[in-house]
Amino acid sequence: MEGRRAAARDSDRDPVISRRTVLGGVLIGGAGLADIGLWRYRSRRDPSLGAAGPATEPQPLAIPEIMDGVLHDGLRTYDLELRTGVSHFFPGLDTPTLGINGDYLGPTLRIQAGSDVRINVTNRIGAASTLHWHGLHLPARMDGGPHQVIRDGETWSPEFTVKQRAAMFWYHSHMVPHTGRQVYQGLAGLIYVEDDETSQLNLPRDYGIDDIPLVLQDRAFNGDGSLLYDTGMRSRMMGMRGDVMLVNGTVRPYFAAQTDKLRLRLLNGSNSRFHTLGFADGRAFFQIGTDGGLLRHPVETARLTLAPGERAQIIVNLGDGRPAQLRTYQTPVSGQMGQMMRRMMGDDLVFDVLQIRPEAQRRISGPLPQKLIALVPPDPTRAVRMRRFVLRMGMMGGGMMGGTGSERGMMGSRGMMGGMRGEGGMRGGFTINGKEMDMNRVDETVKVGTSEIWQIENPSMMAHPFHIHDVQFRILDRNGAPPAPGERGLKDTVVVNVGERVRLLLDFVDYADPDRPYMYHCHILEHEDAGMMGQFVVTAR
Repeated sequence: MEGRRAAARDSDRDPVISRRTVLGGVLIGGAGLADIGLWRYRSRRDPSLGAAGPATEPQPLAIPEIMDGVLHDGLRTYDLELRTGVSHFFPGLDTPTLGINGDYLGPTLRIQAGSDVRINVTNRIGAASTLHWHGLHLPARMDGGPHQVIRDGETWSPEFTVKQRAAMFWYHSHMVPHTGRQVYQGLAGLIYVEDDETSQLNLPRDYGIDDIPLVLQDRAFNGDGSLLYDTGMRSRMMGMRGDVMLVNGTVRPYFAAQTDKLRLRLLNGSNSRFHTLGFADGRAFFQIGTDGGLLRHPVETARLTLAPGERAQIIVNLGDGRPAQLRTYQTPVSGQMGQMMRRMMGDDLVFDVLQIRPEAQRRISGPLPQKLIALVPPDPTRAVRMRRFVLRMGMMGGGMMGGTGSERGMMGSRGMMGGMRGEGGMRGGFTINGKEMDMNRVDETVKVGTSEIWQIENPSMMAHPFHIHDVQFRILDRNGAPPAPGERGLKDTVVVNVGERVRLLLDFVDYADPDRPYMYHCHILEHEDAGMMGQFVVTAR
């Protein structure tokens, strides 16, 4: 398969840019833990600080540059460069980072549905990487997964037709087993797909004015301002988590609203932390979209939970002129075990995400449409087969993770610590259907032009966001109950809670390639890197 040899050669290389002489310093290290511990304690004591580290003043929200591409011979062409950079998250501190066309994160690619595009991706970070178009339906050889390796100094130029409804997608590194670290350092960006149907709706659509992208990422920092990416047991087991919230790379951001309605496009771009969002004054808002596009109708709510990789679009009304503070809250869990896991994962932190400051003179928006798009209810009778996918974390040992006898015996012989693998270390325990990821093994084969039901089961001790490449699926049910109203749109990432069984309906159309696989995996990036991932190919009838 394409990229296997390159991936194998690079799998033991550390893509950390500190090996290059950025500021002559170390990008990721273990120093400064006392400082980060102080920030964590302070944020727990006073939620209004927003876990903002040493920053004392709110900062204007950074809005990613919008990129419309250039039309060449019928192809809309975008040029992206993976770079090393230096960011300034805190006053007086330099933070070595990775970015795309900049120091941290990348531009927002704006694409019209139906367009033929070419994206030239040049790698200049000093190590191999990839760029995956998360949520887009496209040929496997263009997907940007771990088989499409871009070596340092090389350019990869995928070409494809954008066959999507209007939605916000994103792109990010998928360089297994270094995905977690590279995304953590900044290799990610957004994609806006627009279409004629949604452009007719009375929705905010002025980018950076009333249509605001928000990339939420929790990060940890050393005392000198450098990013702290911990590779210890806890972070490998739970996923890397920090106690500083970055929004579009901004600490403690505020936004001056010039309109009485804002459309917030939310991406949970964190490595592992779930974010439950709401406003500090308890005001309700309307969810209008999911991962793959708009819902049929707006859904009124006061809380919204996003797992890593998930997106949502919401409308907030500022007609009363009062400031609005978007904040995270504890994600609901059940039982004593759930409470214990929350404490272990640091999910008792509260972050202030965005302070919205309505200006005195604001543009008046029209009423929110009560009907958004036509969305046919999913029909499970179309499925030609059902497949099961069981997510396990056997490194905790024993039956409490739901492992089989042979799995428990294997873990017992190695010990709890010996079964972990992070970047280039040992693997073990993070499995789907009892198998760790193998780049040379195809796990599932499906036929183009068919529909299937995929049943995802989670007997492990923590929730997992399950992402499937190539398709936008529909959620049929959770333990037999229908999905919540905010989950009834098109999705590419679904949360599977502890003890839960979630059924999905997938349609495999357009592309068949028996040699190049797509991925499915947990979108907690450290779990993905440690083996909780599989591969499937789509073949001709």
